[in-house]
Amino acid sequence: MYEFDIRNMTCSHCKSAVEKAIKAADPVAVTTVDLASKKATVETLLDPAVIGLAIEQAGYPVSYIKR
Repeated sequence: MYEFDIRNMTCSHCKSAVEKAIKAADPVAVTTVDLASKKATVETLLDPAVIGLAIEQAGYPVSYIKR
């Protein structure tokens, strides 16, 4: 499981865009995106860099926090 800090995520549309980006990168990922803390937890077999890149390509700067 990976945790990401997602800057610039300010509304429910942002949350939805991040969820869609993660699912596009890994359709079977188990994802929780929390708007209040601006964090996403992702259970995936992919490299966290792949998930981070997908989130960034959706327009949200991201930092990988931990596994």
